[in-house]
Amino acid sequence: MTTAVHLALIGKGIQASRTPAMHRAEGAALGLDLRYDLIDTGGQAEPDIGVLMARAQAAGLTGVNVTHPFKQAVLAHLDSLSNEARAIGAVNTVVFRNGSREGHNTDYRGFGTAFHSGLTGVDVSDVLLLGAGGAGAAVAHALLDGGVGHLAIADTRHDAADRLVQALQGRHGAARVSVAPSLAGALCRATGIVNATPMGMAAHPGSPVPQTLLEPRHWVADIVYVPLETALLAQARGKGCVVLDGAGMAVFQAVHAFDVFTGAKADPARMRAVFDRLGS
Repeated sequence: MTTAVHLALIGKGIQASRTPAMHRAEGAALGLDLRYDLIDTGGQAEPDIGVLMARAQAAGLTGVNVTHPFKQAVLAHLDSLSNEARAIGAVNTVVFRNGSREGHNTDYRGFGTAFHSGLTGVDVSDVLLLGAGGAGAAVAHALLDGGVGHLAIADTRHDAADRLVQALQGRHGAARVSVAPSLAGALCRATGIVNATPMGMAAHPGSPVPQTLLEPRHWVADIVYVPLETALLAQARGKGCVVLDGAGMAVFQAVHAFDVFTGAKADPARMRAVFDRLGS
């Protein structure tokens, strides 16, 4: 008898997420009895991730994906962490097993895979990362592990940027990571830019970088995928920059999460086809 797999995505303003459909379609393709729901906290003043996790576990779910704004807050409500999640300090995938909650981070591998397949041959000697939240932490580790020479981090929450830089320096060395002194100054030095903030999402319109600061020599990556063509990417294309949209990370994090949830190997091409179809 096929074991039922019941999953959900917890986040704020997630009705446009393509993750549930990718998991459902892949489950069907592999003959799994798989259900995937949304737990959207949009409209709630101060949603409690601890309460949401307890409800999901009590309802018998196999696991949950966790997205903005809970990737770091969820850490306090877990029993164990994978090595990657512990190093990054953020979780986007939680498995309920034998009464415990196991935290994983598939954003790290998702971004790394997308970056190296989608931006081959770009200069990674100096990169500016925008955003020091849960997604930003995963992206930062992926960039440094992937060979970036120096990473400057900018966030409107200066304390968050400071904390992430200190954590990264402890693992990668003080010379390879710093807080961006200013956006303009960091962009003068940077060869590439990665946006890991919510800015550019349908609910957070706009670009985190003034168009006047973009130069054709920059490559630009965005992890936002709703919309796929963010204001930042549109501006960068207009300047002649090489760009990478958020589709690859969205697909590959789901591929890796599917493996964690089910123990079955997902087909990246099949999941990408579902992702693309939802955008048509």
